[in-house]
Amino acid sequence: MPADTAASAKFTPRQSAVLAEALRLLVEGGDKALTTSGLARAANCSKESLYKWFGDRDGLLAAMISFQQSKVRTADRSGERLSVEALRDHLEIFARDLLEVLAGDVSLALNRLAIGQSSRDGSKLGKLLLEHGRREIDRRARGLIEAGKRSGLLRFNDADDAYHTLYGLVVSDLHVRMLLGELGLKDNTAQAHKAVDAFLILHGTNKDSGEAPRASAAR
Repeated sequence: MPADTAASAKFTPRQSAVLAEALRLLVEGGDKALTTSGLARAANCSKESLYKWFGDRDGLLAAMISFQQSKVRTADRSGERLSVEALRDHLEIFARDLLEVLAGDVSLALNRLAIGQSSRDGSKLGKLLLEHGRREIDRRARGLIEAGKRSGLLRFNDADDAYHTLYGLVVSDLHVRMLLGELGLKDNTAQAHKAVDAFLILHGTNKDSGEAPRASAAR
């Protein structure tokens, strides 16, 4: 399956294992459970290694968020011409991964913690989530839809507007409802397929044969 490997390539397998353990500690014990000593014990590594790899606590949190967002796969297809089938596949993989990550215990814990820490001056964790999480996902997904436009399969005047249309079709108000305690969808694949169908109806060019143009013609 296609994946954007740039984000995950930032970390070695050992560092990835440590970050996964850090996320587990955060989910199970909250903010207070995420200490350098506790993580070193849980991950069976030295505190010196943690400081060398991630720096201070903010650096560790930023790395955890970056590691988590890399689970949302996009396709790095710069310079490559996409077929309509490949574009649809990449969009659906992105949409499904996005739903699964947002509905996961880790993302919900991080977002609830950021909300709990928010004040009039904002939340440091919230800023880290935006900078190393949401904006990185946005950047990679915009690259995918821009590749679709270069391939003559998508039409839009502004890539940001088109991307936020896609994001809204995929997520809707589901993330807010999950943060409030509602269970996630039973079938993320069906929601991803439905969202991509709607996006291609709005922004597809009908220049190729395949499922996307058929959906657009039924409008």
